[in-house]
Amino acid sequence: MTEETIQEGKKFATIAYITIIGTLIAFYMSQDKKNAFTAFHVRQGLGLWLIYFIIAYMVSGFDSWMISYSFWIFFLALFAYGIIGAVTGKLHKLPIVGDLFQNIFKSLQ
Repeated sequence: MTEETIQEGKKFATIAYITIIGTLIAFYMSQDKKNAFTAFHVRQGLGLWLIYFIIAYMVSGFDSWMISYSFWIFFLALFAYGIIGAVTGKLHKLPIVGDLFQNIFKSLQ
């Protein structure tokens, strides 16, 4: 991937991690001019948001602040990892689930 591709895709790659709406905006806005860097981060962001909502639903059934805070800190760290990767122009996959997201959402170009 060239430096030009990375520089062109940084804005939408960063937006992909900021709310699920941001992921959808980044996906649709990058459809005019395909960018592999943006597509990588859109796949990571979409997968992260979907996992977030699934686990949040399960965590909401517990009445424990320790579980809730652990959940928030864990996902805050993952979102920060993704945003930092997008801003610095790196293609770092999220730990453990990054490869899975790339395979599941490989049709998102």
